[in-house]
Amino acid sequence: MSYNKVILIGHVGKDPVVRYVDKRPVASFSLATTERAYTTASGLSVPERTEWHNIVMWDRAAEFAEKYIGRGTRLFVEGKLRTRTWEDRAAIKRTITEIYVENYDILSRNAASVSPEADRNA
Repeated sequence: MSYNKVILIGHVGKDPVVRYVDKRPVASFSLATTERAYTTASGLSVPERTEWHNIVMWDRAAEFAEKYIGRGTRLFVEGKLRTRTWEDRAAIKRTITEIYVENYDILSRNAASVSPEADRNA
């Protein structure tokens, strides 16, 4: 048996970029998760560490992201880890690991944003 599940809570690093693949919207953006600095019992100091994740949202979630998610938004995401490989124009092999979102929730956003609940449940 296998299980592929990722759960993250972090801050959006840049506004989502929405493009269309076979007429389906797909949003992509970065999400930062930070482990706080701490000192171990033996006195060893461990510095703060930020990890950046590539987030991908499809269809209605992508449309939602375009309207209501922006840089700095605190976001909960749950999804699957996917790695893809391609060859760029210079024939260099590239690899990227992404989180394909299945569930999400905005934990905080700018006060100027309109409540997304009505649009999300429509």
